Amino acid sequence: MSNEQNPYPSRLKKKNRSNSILNMMIGLVFTLILITGAFIFLDNGEENAAEPEQVEIASDTEQQTSEEDTSAAENEATTEETTDTDTAVETEESTEEAAEDTEAETADENAAAEEDNADEAEEGKVTVGGKITREESNDPIVEETVINTSWEPVGTSQSGNHVSVYEKGSVDWNEKIQAISYATGLGEDNMYIMMVKNGGGPQKSIGVVQSKDQSQKYRVHLEWVDSEGWKPVKMDVLKTLDGAY
Repeated sequence: MSNEQNPYPSRLKKKNRSNSILNMMIGLVFTLILITGAFIFLDNGEENAAEPEQVEIASDTEQQTSEEDTSAAENEATTEETTDTDTAVETEESTEEAAEDTEAETADENAAAEEDNADEAEEGKVTVGGKITREESNDPIVEETVINTSWEPVGTSQSGNHVSVYEKGSVDWNEKIQAISYATGLGEDNMYIMMVKNGGGPQKSIGVVQSKDQSQKYRVHLEWVDSEGWKPVKMDVLKTLDGAY
């Protein structure tokens, strides 16, 4: 019995060797799993670490873009404000220049009108085709004597044989005053009647008047024209009323 070989130890050795190989393989697989998991974990960690940088970069870019947009808007607003200010200034200057031009034109027109009025008052009422003659006078109170060939009779409401009347308010008196106003250019409401008297004949009269501001003084010689009324024939531009009547 002692010389017989036992087969079981050999089988146990094979089994143990198989178990060792299996354990080694299991350990190798587990090690590979750990290594693979480690790589996956590291990759995830790197990705997670990279994402905030991308977000931060994007945030910086957005902030820079926002700042650029704000700056552009401010520049545009400043440009518009400057343009509006310049336009307002130019408009104000144009308005002031237009007002000054209008005032200058108005002043020129007023001056021209005053000059025309002065000429009309000095020369009397002139119609087309008439001729005005101005003569110096030897009379010390007369500045000049004016004869206007365009003067016409002023018309009359009287009929029949004419008789000159010197009663204030009468028809003949009023027609004499109308003829004097016609020759001098003074309105009856701007005229003091200093004297109306006979002019050296039954159909001749002389009237002395002055403007209400006393700047214009005249002596007008009138003649009666049958059925047509009193007609101015000569006018003295007076320096003074002293000795004029």
